[in-house]
Amino acid sequence: MLKFKLKAIRESKGISRYRLSRIAGVNESTIQMIENSDDPNPTFKVMCKIADALEVSLDELRRNEDESITNF
Repeated sequence: MLKFKLKAIRESKGISRYRLSRIAGVNESTIQMIENSDDPNPTFKVMCKIADALEVSLDELRRNEDESITNF
C-alpha cells in the first residue's frame, strides 16, 4: 500500500514528515494523510513532488514489494 511504501522510503532516508513536506513543497498534513489513510487519494502533482523530493520514481512509490515489472 502507498501509505506503507511512502513511510518506509521516507524513514530509510532519515527524512521526517516535516522535512519531506518542505523539500517537496506540500503541506505536512498531506504527507500525514497519505501515510495514515487506508484510502489516500493524493493528486498526481503531489505524488510527483514527493517522488522527486525522495529521489525515487513514481513506480517505486506505488509498486508493492511482490510486484515485478512484468506483472501489469
